[in-house]
Amino acid sequence: MTAISEEIVHIKGYPQKLIIFLHGYIDNCEGLNRRIMPFFYNLDNIALHMPEAPVTCEIYEHKRQWFSMHRFDPDDDRKTVPTLKECTDIYASMGRGFDESYRYLIDYIEMCMNEYQLEAKDIFLCGFSQGAMLAIYTVLRYPEKFGGCISFSGILATPNYFYKHKHQTPSVLLIHGDEDNLVRYGVLEYTRDHLSELGCNVSTYTVKGGQHRITPDGLKQAEEFIKIHSK
Repeated sequence: MTAISEEIVHIKGYPQKLIIFLHGYIDNCEGLNRRIMPFFYNLDNIALHMPEAPVTCEIYEHKRQWFSMHRFDPDDDRKTVPTLKECTDIYASMGRGFDESYRYLIDYIEMCMNEYQLEAKDIFLCGFSQGAMLAIYTVLRYPEKFGGCISFSGILATPNYFYKHKHQTPSVLLIHGDEDNLVRYGVLEYTRDHLSELGCNVSTYTVKGGQHRITPDGLKQAEEFIKIHSK
């Protein structure tokens, strides 16, 4: 059975909020940890957990993935197809991968909730790239409402699933670089529109000249989002 068994954890003060941050595809929690520490330093009374995906990456064996992208898009066409619809249709085909990842991620999240004696409303689920896509999927699908969700370079990959099934409506912050060459910038508006139609309170931030990475200004926006939604 797939399960999360590795993580990096930082605690400041007496945790009243839990931030769970999911790394991207072809990545790991160690690499993510280096990139987001300024975000942690400016928050108080929190626990920050960075779980490591339990699946070995299909491209580089020393990296991780939440699920196989090549299983659904063997030639990485999502990066190069000419239209946004063709791109989003490829992501929409990945529903089974998100479902499988959701099932083992939820076990981890609930373990963390019990550890700190917190509720779903006290949790902010964040992610980068594939981790952001899984974060969005998870906060919509989980039976209780999370405190919020922050997506760096992500997309709502399976909107039709949530139009057909009961879902939660957490507040969501979408952060995306307008020169992202891996997850195209156009998915920001696509995701915002679908999440809004589903009933979520959505805010967005465009990283000017931003490529496929987490940037200091994006982290600042995430920090402010958490502070506002922690009141």
